[in-house]
Amino acid sequence: MKVALLAAICYLIGCINPAYLIGKAKGFDIRSRGSFNAGASNVVINVGKRAGVFTAIFDILKAFFCVKMSGILLGDMPTAVVFCSVCCVLGHIFPFYLKFKGGKGFASLGGLVLGFNYKVFLIMLACAILLVLAINYLCIITTLTCLSFPIIYAAMTGDIVGALIILGLGLIIISKHIPNFKRIRKGTEARFSGIWHREEEEERIRQNTAKLEGNRE
Repeated sequence: MKVALLAAICYLIGCINPAYLIGKAKGFDIRSRGSFNAGASNVVINVGKRAGVFTAIFDILKAFFCVKMSGILLGDMPTAVVFCSVCCVLGHIFPFYLKFKGGKGFASLGGLVLGFNYKVFLIMLACAILLVLAINYLCIITTLTCLSFPIIYAAMTGDIVGALIILGLGLIIISKHIPNFKRIRKGTEARFSGIWHREEEEERIRQNTAKLEGNRE
């Protein structure tokens, strides 16, 4: 009962979605614009960089808080700590009050990593920054993180069941990025460098979209 109650609390904390709330404060549903996702990257697209950074930090910290809270209350049950912490990320992805259509969960996964081991978080963050600058597509970095962290967690803790739970979460997050991979293939996915060259990136996407429509005709 203690684990079930804590898992429910973590889920509800995860349901707090700043991207959706910021969009509503601006008079629109963030899920109806841009990438149609209630997450930090879509806030950057539709509201601005500062709001996007705030959203990302909030999503990271809510998962971080759940890891630490679960660790304090369930310290002798590492698998249960993982389960409750993962429920926070699931709350972000599947919030009940948004008909289970929330964000994609990558920032909150980062909070999960930070909560378990800040050194691993910093190393993975540095690798992610280098890779995204080289590859220029964030969804690829997301996939690599989702697949690598369960392995790292298992190697460091020996908690195989917990690692499998994290892997299951990672596969859900990856599945949420399938449309991004399809857009990469079509040349219509926004590149990371578009944050600094927004107009040029929007023009590139428009041109590629027009070519695809022309080919269909």
